[in-house]
Amino acid sequence: MVEPRSPIKTVKFVDEYCLWYQNLFSDVRNFEAFKYLHIGCISDLKRKSLPEIAKIVGLDNYQGLHHFLTTLSWDVEELRTLRLELILEVLKGRPIILIETPPLRTGTYETGDKKKGNTTDYVKRQYIGNLGKVENGVVAVTAYGVFCGMTLPLLFEVYKPREKLKPGDKYLTKPQIGAMLIRKLQSMGFKFNLVLADSLYGESGTNFISVLDELDLNYLVAIRSNHSVDLLKGQYTQYLKWQKFKRVFSDLSSENRFIREIIHGQRGKHRYWQITTDIENLPGNSTWYVMSKYPDITPREVGNFYGLRTWVEYGLKQSKNELGWADYRFTRYEDIERWWEIVCSAYLMVSLHSESLRPSPPPQSTLASHPCWDNGKGWKNILNNLRLVIQPFILFNLIYPWLTVFPIPQLSLGFSKLQSIVYRLTSPIFIFLTHPEFYFSSA
Repeated sequence: MVEPRSPIKTVKFVDEYCLWYQNLFSDVRNFEAFKYLHIGCISDLKRKSLPEIAKIVGLDNYQGLHHFLTTLSWDVEELRTLRLELILEVLKGRPIILIETPPLRTGTYETGDKKKGNTTDYVKRQYIGNLGKVENGVVAVTAYGVFCGMTLPLLFEVYKPREKLKPGDKYLTKPQIGAMLIRKLQSMGFKFNLVLADSLYGESGTNFISVLDELDLNYLVAIRSNHSVDLLKGQYTQYLKWQKFKRVFSDLSSENRFIREIIHGQRGKHRYWQITTDIENLPGNSTWYVMSKYPDITPREVGNFYGLRTWVEYGLKQSKNELGWADYRFTRYEDIERWWEIVCSAYLMVSLHSESLRPSPPPQSTLASHPCWDNGKGWKNILNNLRLVIQPFILFNLIYPWLTVFPIPQLSLGFSKLQSIVYRLTSPIFIFLTHPEFYFSSA
């Protein structure tokens, strides 16, 4: 019996991260394609098309990558489950903030991708969040977690318009999909200390809020300014005095804002708030109405907790602009779903390099002496550094065709030595998980 060959090495941190998923792929070529797509997603390619990814990872053509994404040799649900289990391993029972919506002006909360034609599954004219208008496109409901200032991609689910349903599909509204995602995450063992959502959730009634109440979750949700509350005879609405607070942003900058509680009749478990930057003019683009269910919450906490909802816009922006969420060229949703899951996995790979997620301080690395090394702590700063780390691997693959025309042994050896040095120096993603096979020793 012929022993299967070992997977080709790429870049150390990619190889190490992808080991978690290796058993999903019976064919070594599929596992290599899985690693190549992760490199392609985090690369600085402006458009993450399969032909361009093939070039930077040293493949003669992109057919292998296309075959990997369009065949049934691996299960996307198994990949998703493993990714979520990895997040649970890192969290070790600690709760996260769950965010289901980006703060779009229309009150919608999904991420959408513009697509031409009508052959793509579930495409129709609908609001496309990243374009800010109605276009032909595909929409997905997404859920991200925030933990120690770092975003973690959790789940996504495509929205299936009623007129685009296929046999076996069930129509669900977007708030119903959001509630379904929360149930699924909780059933897997995720714990939430807070759920944040925008106005379509806040106004969805039994579709979403009742699920949060049923699961006894704390939440802050946006509501419309004309949100109606039933009052008993003789009751009235009371506006308490404005209180000033500092809204602290993720970069530790701050801004003065104002908040007041609105009491409809008697204060109950659901409390209502108005937040603004200007109490005289109440500008529409910087005045928010919020409903909370969070025992003993203070006005300042309401203002700063609700401000965290912008994290999901941040996550969506990075998925689209940096990792290629919308760069697929497929018409079947089964293939699109696989691409989206690879993007989520690549996103997580970057997040796991955050110092806040490491069980111990990261070791000192010579890599940090690179003149372009980014000393910031945010997700994009981490991505910038990982792009530096994969640079020797990519540049050699791009220049190699020239070396077949004009052989320069010294150049080939120089690149080989550089890649070897970088491979040895790449720091581990994290020190130890409960699975011994996923232990990475320090360089």
